[in-house]
Amino acid sequence: MALKGASLTVPFFLGFALFTVVPMAMALKESLYAEKGSGLGFGAKTVEFVGFDNVAEGFADGRFWASMLRVALFAVISIPLIQVVSIGLALLLDAAAQRVADRFRIPLLLPYMIPGIVATLIWIYLYSPAVGPLTPFFHLFGVDADFYSGDLVWVSIGNLMAWSGIGFNMLIVYAALRSVDESVYDAARIDGASELRIAWSIKVPLVRRSLVLTTVLSIIGTLQIFSDTMLFKSMAPETITRDFTPIMAIYDWAFQQGDFAYASALSIVLALVVGTASAIFYRLTNKAPTS
Repeated sequence: MALKGASLTVPFFLGFALFTVVPMAMALKESLYAEKGSGLGFGAKTVEFVGFDNVAEGFADGRFWASMLRVALFAVISIPLIQVVSIGLALLLDAAAQRVADRFRIPLLLPYMIPGIVATLIWIYLYSPAVGPLTPFFHLFGVDADFYSGDLVWVSIGNLMAWSGIGFNMLIVYAALRSVDESVYDAARIDGASELRIAWSIKVPLVRRSLVLTTVLSIIGTLQIFSDTMLFKSMAPETITRDFTPIMAIYDWAFQQGDFAYASALSIVLALVVGTASAIFYRLTNKAPTS
């Protein structure tokens, strides 16, 4: 029976090995080499083993770390806001009658089910000052909102990410709330606790592991943001530069400048940063509560 249960994980581990472990190994191998030109650069280029020189250069790349800091500041602001809204919606669904919850659960999850590229194109249309409805709407109140300006571009991207990610986080937290024994809430009500007190002091602590999970996934996803900013770049090339985010910088080095070795080294640096940030957050928040 245990062997049959374990066999269900085989497809996952095969996919993980094929699409995660193998690419990481290939990136690590590629980062150990670099193309060197002879003479004044007019001679033939040769591939030489340079060890971890590319990785060391990546750790000292100021422009790459500037993009990392830019995304990190965005994550510090956007992730808590998304989590608060997700928790609020999950608590509202849990407090509502089952029939009402079932009616609203799918519409709230629907934005997450839309492919990321499609969702970004939808919001690019909505933000467009030429054909989108948002700019004329704000004009009615005397507000000239340029959603692609340097002041609002992160707000525009954050709104898109919130619209896409809140439903997923809400569903995870809601599922955790539904697994809690109702007798716990009944005992609190008998003791005179209000619904707000139950939500804050009982429900939220009991779903802490789910909150940690969704936050870690949000950290990983936000630090690797790419498709959203890449599509926004076509509308705001002056605001969103080629190294606006770490992944965009890696993409530029690999496919625009043709330096796959250095791009692979930057990928290794980014993986270390994302893994370290996720591990630190998990370590700090996933502790058993003390009595």
